[in-house]
Amino acid sequence: MKTLPFHQDEKKQHVSVDCADGQLSVYRYCAFCVHCTGVRVGNRVIPSPQKQAMTDIRIGGSGDEVLLQAAMMFNTFVRDGSAIECDDDANQGFASLYYH
Repeated sequence: MKTLPFHQDEKKQHVSVDCADGQLSVYRYCAFCVHCTGVRVGNRVIPSPQKQAMTDIRIGGSGDEVLLQAAMMFNTFVRDGSAIECDDDANQGFASLYYH
């Protein structure tokens, strides 16, 4: 497990991390990556809401609504956070959560 610190602009509208694929947007890539395990907010690591959403969908939840709520929660965590927790110890780079 590794911690990837955020690189942010002044307004926190563009947040990126140094991934095996280069510097990638947290909102575009980490949010939908199978390796993202959570967001570091202060001293805590908050688990990735997208992974929980995928579990909820598999057991019969409403897909669109669950995924939208998870995306909004993730964006809130990133706004308040400082880093992404990533389990890509093999440096494979981005791998889609939805096509695995």
